[in-house]
Amino acid sequence: MLRRVAPSLRRALAASAVPRGGCGARLPDPGLSSPHALPPQWRRWASAAAASSLPPPPPSPPQGPPRHAGGGSAASSLNPAEVAKFAAIAETWWDSQGPFKPLHLMNPTRLSFIRSTLCRHFRRDPYSAKPLEGLKVIDVGCGGGILSEPLARMGATVTGIDAVDKNIKIAHIHAASDPTTASIEYCCTTAEDLVKENKQFDAVISLEVIEHVANPLEFCKSLSALTAPNGATVISTINRSMRAYAAAIVGAEYILRWLPIGTHEWSKLVTPEELVLALQRASISVEEMAGFFYNPLTREWSLSDDTSINYIAYGIKKSEAPSATPQ
Repeated sequence: MLRRVAPSLRRALAASAVPRGGCGARLPDPGLSSPHALPPQWRRWASAAAASSLPPPPPSPPQGPPRHAGGGSAASSLNPAEVAKFAAIAETWWDSQGPFKPLHLMNPTRLSFIRSTLCRHFRRDPYSAKPLEGLKVIDVGCGGGILSEPLARMGATVTGIDAVDKNIKIAHIHAASDPTTASIEYCCTTAEDLVKENKQFDAVISLEVIEHVANPLEFCKSLSALTAPNGATVISTINRSMRAYAAAIVGAEYILRWLPIGTHEWSKLVTPEELVLALQRASISVEEMAGFFYNPLTREWSLSDDTSINYIAYGIKKSEAPSATPQ
C-alpha cells in the first residue's frame, strides 16, 4: 500500500524549513541516551523542529565514530569502512541464498513501488512491456546490479554507480550475459563526482544506501543535484526504531543470519521524518511513502502502511523558480 505524506508533517516541515545555503558475538546495546547523543547531523534540525512544534528525532546510542554534518556542498558522503565492508562480500551479489538474500527477496516489491510511482509520475502505462522506455535512470549504490537489470528490462536507459570497484566488475559481467541488460552503463564512482560533471537524470534511485553513507545530508543534496527539474527521486532505507533494531539487526543479523553481523548500525539509521526533511531541504518534495512487510509463512515481502522497519519514499524535484526581472 502507498500512503501520502501526512499534511501535519508537511506543515511542520514547511515551518521549520530554512533557506538552502557468529557464535559468541555480542549484541550491540540499543539503549537510551541523552539528547546530546543524537547523531550530529540531526542536531541542528532538532533545534529548528522544536521551534516549529515538530517532534525531534529520537535519540540514538553512540556507536562508532560520529558522522559529521558537513557544511559545504563539496563534502563527501563516502564512508571508507562501509566500502570495505561491502567489498568483502562483492562476489556474492548474485547468490540468492548468500548475504544479499534479503535484497533478492525484497526486489520484486521494491520494483513494484518504483514501477507504479514512476509510471504515474511520467504518465506511462504500468502494464506495458517497457513502461520506462526512453527515461534516463541512475541506480546510485547499484551493488552487483540486481536492481539495475530489471530497470533496463523495463526499457530505461540505466546508469549504475557504486563506490566498490568489485561490485561494478560483478555487475558488468552479469549484465553482459543478457542482450537486454548489456547496455547498462556501470561506473565505479560516487554521486558527488557525477554532480561535478553536471550529470542529470529523469529518475534517481538509491535503495538501502543512505544508512551506509558518512554524510546523509550531503548525500541527499547530491541525489537532488542529479535529478532533473520535475524529475523523480526514490529512496529506501531502514527506520531508526526499536522495532527495526529487533527485526533488522537482532533478527536478520544475529538470529536468522540473513546478513553478516555488523551490516547495519542502529545509530546510522534514518527515520522517515528525517528523510523527508533532508530531501525537502534538498529541493525534493516527498509525495508518497510505503513500508515493507515480510510474511514468514510465504517468505514474501509486500507494501504496507507500516514504516516502522523498512520503508521507501518517492519525491519530486522542484523546478528552479525563475528569477525576478527588475522593472
